[in-house]
Amino acid sequence: MDTVFRDVRVLDGSGGPSYRADVALAGGRIAEIHRESDGGRRPGGARLVDGHGLALAPGFIDMHAHSDLALLRDPGHEAKAAQGVTLEVLGQDGLSYAPVDDRTLDEVRVQITGWNGGGPGDTSVDFDWRTVGEYLDRLDHGFGGEGIAVNAAYLVPQGTVRMLAVGWDDRAATAGELARMKRLVAEGLEQGAVGMSSGLTYTPGMYAGDAELTELCRVVADHGGYYCPHHRSYGAGALDAYAEMIALTREAGCALHLAHATMNFGVNEGRAPELLALLDDALDAGADLSLDTYPYTPGCTTLAAMLPSWAGEGGPEAVLARLRDEATAARIRHAMEVAGADGCHGVPISWDTVEISGVCDPALAGYVGKTVARSAAERGEEPWATARRLLLDDRLGPTILQRIGHEDNVRRIMRHRVHTGGSDGILQGDKPHPRAYGTFPRYLGTYARELGVLSLEECVAHLTGRPAARLRLPDRGLVREGHRADLVLFDPATVAAGATFDAPRTPPTGIPHVLIDGRFVIEDGHRTQTLAGRSVRRTPPGRG
Repeated sequence: MDTVFRDVRVLDGSGGPSYRADVALAGGRIAEIHRESDGGRRPGGARLVDGHGLALAPGFIDMHAHSDLALLRDPGHEAKAAQGVTLEVLGQDGLSYAPVDDRTLDEVRVQITGWNGGGPGDTSVDFDWRTVGEYLDRLDHGFGGEGIAVNAAYLVPQGTVRMLAVGWDDRAATAGELARMKRLVAEGLEQGAVGMSSGLTYTPGMYAGDAELTELCRVVADHGGYYCPHHRSYGAGALDAYAEMIALTREAGCALHLAHATMNFGVNEGRAPELLALLDDALDAGADLSLDTYPYTPGCTTLAAMLPSWAGEGGPEAVLARLRDEATAARIRHAMEVAGADGCHGVPISWDTVEISGVCDPALAGYVGKTVARSAAERGEEPWATARRLLLDDRLGPTILQRIGHEDNVRRIMRHRVHTGGSDGILQGDKPHPRAYGTFPRYLGTYARELGVLSLEECVAHLTGRPAARLRLPDRGLVREGHRADLVLFDPATVAAGATFDAPRTPPTGIPHVLIDGRFVIEDGHRTQTLAGRSVRRTPPGRG
């Protein structure tokens, strides 16, 4: 045996009772599990790790990650590795970097520079791929051919696909354009993507109607994937938006995974039971349904995402032109502050809830860590004037925290039987949301140990076995003989998120060891030089 963990408490990812055992690894897999009650000879190995007082669990799976470029820029990637994350799902919210052509790549780099960096002039990543398969190949080769920090799966981004086939027009796709989009989605799935994502409050993906989305979901279903929408509203129209996604995927026969399934804004305080009843009715009727959430109340996105959808038609340069025009900027302001823009989920924006968390231009760093309302007061101007200037000067780059959530909703939703964990963590900016660095230890430390919202066994299942089942990965997500040795060893008594809103990049405590394919990527609480991560590709049905 390569490594043996002696006398550990095994939390196997199923949600069942924990047990004490020795767990032996060989060749990157779990070779033997010798329970305390088995008696007889205990496994020996080249390396013995004392697990007394520690828990062994499958590696955590981040079902909603924004590490699309970070994994190619940062070999350490301690934001996720130190949390015990061994697999991230990329390509979220309908916007990422494959499939693209030269035009589309330039456009999407500008649009989501606030999420990932990679904007014009950023040379930290060589964008030498165009297809989904080429991007996954790039992940496999990683740094000097060695790989990447953690494993990664990919969702075909529907908004990027629409950029390629339709452009930035707010209209229905033609028959020819729809056929091309279906081909692009199919090709991405055949090249290894696990499903398709949408960002239905982000342009241009939000311009797709239900009939178009249903046709794309039929393609996803044919390839054994799942649909992961950031749906059309998390605010005033949240319940209708959830129902819309359930209905269209049922029509398409497609599995559905609801991204960051929150009930935010004042209009939804206390309404989590209505969402859960909707989900239960769908599940009881046979829906293949799951969801993810992060264990925090504030949200995080880009400032440009708050704009009304009509302001985004034509792409980033068109948005900037509209913001420069006084009359059009006044219309945008009215939509955001009075009418409730669809980009802000149909709720009039409150500038005192919007905090700037990052900018691309270092000259604008003075805005970071302050609400738009506060910066405006310091400058003696209206908040809209401050927000408009920031969008123009930083070329749509600012990221924001938005304090709009409700703790009771967070707790109720995370208890649900199909819930999984996702960080939705943006790693850019001087003061990013702490969920990027703290989601998984916060689930274990705050919500399981301290608050008892979930038992530790059930909490681990939400972060491991359930997401692996959604991804249809037969040899991950459980501590089972023959499964891949993607594992995390943590101290149930001390595990906690170190990251806070004031110090968002602080590492967690109580996670001494993390392994991918049996190789230590975190050892004794420190990052090793090991790059064991690769792309995780699903083989389409009938192809192997």
